[in-house]
Amino acid sequence: MKRELLRAQEEVKRIKSVPTIIGQFLEMVDQNNGIVGSTTGSNYYVRILSTINRELLKPSASVALHRHSHALVEVLPPEANSSISLLTQSEKPDVTYSDIGGCDIQKQEIREAVELPLTHHELYKQIGIDPPRGVLLDGPPGTGKTMLAKAVANHTTAAFIRVSGSEFVQKYLGEVRIIRYSLSILHYDIDAIATARFDAQTGGDREVQRILMELLNQMDGFDQTVNVKVIMATNRADTLDPALIRPCRLDRKIKFPLPDRRQKRLVFQVCTAKMNLSDEVDLEDYVSRPDKISSAEISAICQEAGMHAVRKNRYVILPKDFEKGYRTNVKKPDTDFDFYK
Repeated sequence: MKRELLRAQEEVKRIKSVPTIIGQFLEMVDQNNGIVGSTTGSNYYVRILSTINRELLKPSASVALHRHSHALVEVLPPEANSSISLLTQSEKPDVTYSDIGGCDIQKQEIREAVELPLTHHELYKQIGIDPPRGVLLDGPPGTGKTMLAKAVANHTTAAFIRVSGSEFVQKYLGEVRIIRYSLSILHYDIDAIATARFDAQTGGDREVQRILMELLNQMDGFDQTVNVKVIMATNRADTLDPALIRPCRLDRKIKFPLPDRRQKRLVFQVCTAKMNLSDEVDLEDYVSRPDKISSAEISAICQEAGMHAVRKNRYVILPKDFEKGYRTNVKKPDTDFDFYK
């Protein structure tokens, strides 16, 4: 009997050592068989190893399938195939509001819409209004949308979950995973999945629209909770589906324009606060230039200036370093290629 047990254990170990396929458990048929879905989009009726704890086989559980027989050989932990990356409280962003130059109006609006409902929910109860359910951050790239979302997460005890819309759209059809936490801020880069709906012609388009419908349903309040706040960021609000950006789904729309002269000055001050600048450096010269630049470009200018000083073996950043950084990130070479003449 012991010999047979050892032989069976060796066989199970050998099966698990073979590279396996990640799948999703769908339904238990009987004690020895079940239905699973694979990453190819197909469902399989498979055998379940006798060593598997049946109590772990719940719908949507991540499982490992044998690459040849598709037998279910192991139940994976919930985070093994998560479609989002969770930053737990110990790994939360360390960005603060003071790290963001300018954006005073945007800071105030996002605090009212996201931070205060999580930290002082009783204020909204006393006034008799419901806090905003979601916020849309709209503006060109590099204007501080993601930085501000991180700053909000840093000033609350909520888990900060950042999701790129494209992470929901896999090569093959799959189930949408909705992961909930008791207190959380969901930050979506939404452009990939929230464009206006149309008559889908391909399976990929239909999958994107199905994910959008699920997102709309979740925001509509089938499982409403005041402890989950949604922040969506986009570069083109005019291309989003109207059903997503209507009131009661995204109650607050916050615009992030390119910085004006005052905002540029504040961003330069924040970016150069820890830099060893020469007394000859005049930041006002770069602030007053008419070029339309984003906050990210200002940060890149300062970074490039510092790198140029390092390249020259200097510990002090000179005006020519800033000029080099400015030309690298803003001024393009005046080259006109006459391709069609």
